[in-house]
Amino acid sequence: MIGFLGEYEATLDSKGRFLLPVGFKKQLPDEEATRFVLSRGFEKCLSLYPIKSWEPIFNQISQLNDFDPKVREFRRYFLNGAINLELDSASRVLIPKNLMEHAGLEKDIVLVAAVNKIEIWDKVKYQQFFESVSPEAFSNLANEVMGKGSVNNDN
Repeated sequence: MIGFLGEYEATLDSKGRFLLPVGFKKQLPDEEATRFVLSRGFEKCLSLYPIKSWEPIFNQISQLNDFDPKVREFRRYFLNGAINLELDSASRVLIPKNLMEHAGLEKDIVLVAAVNKIEIWDKVKYQQFFESVSPEAFSNLANEVMGKGSVNNDN
């Protein structure tokens, strides 16, 4: 399983390209270091999936009941704008205009590890996201999400 760690800043050029940070490239298996799927994120960001991370998700979506209207709605939204892409010879990613508009990307971006994918955020929106959450609210969220599991809490 691919698992990413880290946060890196990058800059979009006039064509909507950015250089994939070396820190993320080093975390990819060699055979998967150039092939990705780029899609809309759940928030106003983009999700960059290595092909190996995308395939199980796509297989699971493919097996859902097409007769269920909620399944069709979910598929439309989740797959809307998703594209296959490969890094160019300079290790750049080209973001299509429609996806740039969805995430409000202009020039300065932040690439953020999100377990099996990389989220791409507009730098200002990313900073605003974190400024809008107090340490107490984050602590409550962490307890709600993680507190009920069997995580070892030795501190």
